[in-house]
Amino acid sequence: MKILRHHILSCLLTLVFFHSSAVAAPLFDTHLHYSKADAEKYSPADIIKLLDRNNIAYAAVTGMPSSHAVDLYSFAPGRIILLLGIYKEHNDKSHWSDDESIPSLIETELKRGIWRGIGEIHIFSRNRNSPVFKRVIEIATEHDLPLLIHADPAVIDRVFSLSPKLKVIWAHAGKYPYPELVSDYLEQYDSLSVDLSMRDARIAPSGELDDDWYELIVNHPDRFLLGVDTYSSSRWDDFDSAVHTIRRWLSQLPEDVRVKLAYENAAAIYAVSSKADSIR
Repeated sequence: MKILRHHILSCLLTLVFFHSSAVAAPLFDTHLHYSKADAEKYSPADIIKLLDRNNIAYAAVTGMPSSHAVDLYSFAPGRIILLLGIYKEHNDKSHWSDDESIPSLIETELKRGIWRGIGEIHIFSRNRNSPVFKRVIEIATEHDLPLLIHADPAVIDRVFSLSPKLKVIWAHAGKYPYPELVSDYLEQYDSLSVDLSMRDARIAPSGELDDDWYELIVNHPDRFLLGVDTYSSSRWDDFDSAVHTIRRWLSQLPEDVRVKLAYENAAAIYAVSSKADSIR
């Protein structure tokens, strides 16, 4: 049965309160990229201004190569959560799982003590038994680091078969972002969280929260995360609009659920302040 009563009420309240209250609420963006092309167009100071303007309290950021994310972190270490990217260039996405040097590179980087997670890594079912991938899972487990992974369901099964308690963030709600499938995986794997970046059109067609997605989120309020996913410089160009789109459908959720998605779930994963207003 659809959970509609709160949904309808929230949609009505959105018309009145969206501009004044939702815009003011701090967000924790869990999926940002700051790579070479981005750094050539936007300085670290520019990025922080964008975060300020959109009231992004914290941002989990990766880079390609990772040195650019480090530059951003160095500019605002209290604001940026560093995710260790394993790609030097775009083509690495398709063959990194065959690169036997990757695990040692990760272990060397982790000695710096600045990394709070690993990813985003892209891997699909045909490569799920890669020894390199297995070792990356082991390293993440050994260091208790969340793994941001762009993958299909078979890969998620593989990860948890090797490390049942690893904190996994499933980018974009997976390759097949269907509410019933996502629900099944959340019920099966307790330490799985779902990143909703780049799924706004599915979650809220024409801006209105879809009933199935509403029910999924309300039934699993502790398991979802938000992110713009600046996978290209064009997403930084449109950052304000992307955040506005997220806030629009987010405002249609019950307040207690909205706060969890907006900030608290990510704060728990990355062990930062549980009160966003304490740092603003």
